[in-house]
Amino acid sequence: MASFDIDIVSHDAVAGDNRADALCEMGLAYAMGRGRPVDLVAAHKWLNIAAIRGSDRAADLRADLAATMSKTDLAAALRAAREWMTMH
Repeated sequence: MASFDIDIVSHDAVAGDNRADALCEMGLAYAMGRGRPVDLVAAHKWLNIAAIRGSDRAADLRADLAATMSKTDLAAALRAAREWMTMH
């Protein structure tokens, strides 16, 4: 998958049948540092959004990731996901 930042790419770029999969891949990219520094807050944010959009895989990965995060980081990730969902 090509490296891209979903905040820069238009919302239409992740629309359609593969939207949840693309969002899940974004979460994995941040979790594993693929093409960007590891950022667990951003990873949880994108996995959470993907799970909300219907990705069972993202929901499982989100739960695993959340178990390793501090409460502060988890709150920041949830807030970031909520803000993104409000704007998109």
